[in-house]
Amino acid sequence: MPKDFVKTLADLKEEEVIKLTKERLEAGEDAKVILEDSRKAMEIVGNRFADGEYFLPELVYSGELLKQITELVKPHLKQSAETKRLGKVVIGTVAGDIHDIGLNIVDFMLSVNGFEVYNLGVDVPAEKFVEKIKVTKAPILGLSGFLTLAFDSMKETVEALEAAGVRAKIKIMIGGGQIDDEVRKYAKADAYGKDAMAAVSLAKKWIAAK
Repeated sequence: MPKDFVKTLADLKEEEVIKLTKERLEAGEDAKVILEDSRKAMEIVGNRFADGEYFLPELVYSGELLKQITELVKPHLKQSAETKRLGKVVIGTVAGDIHDIGLNIVDFMLSVNGFEVYNLGVDVPAEKFVEKIKVTKAPILGLSGFLTLAFDSMKETVEALEAAGVRAKIKIMIGGGQIDDEVRKYAKADAYGKDAMAAVSLAKKWIAAK
């Protein structure tokens, strides 16, 4: 069953994968296993996109499928044994940018891997990030951006955190379409992740170092 599920989701067969999800939940399968299989399928989708087999429409569609599966699985997740949360992470797409495909995949991957995620959505002003970090006391912040104008927004967000006196207490990762190490230096972030798995690796490393 899991192999069929992973392949069906990676092949973006909506009706079949929703049917399989419901069947697995009705059979009493652990919701976390279904999410883990979804993660594996998303990795395949990401690889197909990188190889030029899938394009942006397929990527958007895979994100929509993932949302549907997550909605079906969520109620069952609460019933399964309480996962030990590794730590808190605040994420969001910076001001002026409304891309959220990558953001939602990062949210999903961090959640599956045991993090408590506060996803602020898109076009998030710097002060909202500052406020959320103060309220949640999350030690990690993830800033997403696809457009080049996001570079300045990222820098402004980091500077707002500095002005609020909380920058030194947190680690900041950035990611998105055209992000690289030069942008990381410009924005004064701690690291950049090229994909959702990199975000998970960074978060785990930073939590373990605390």
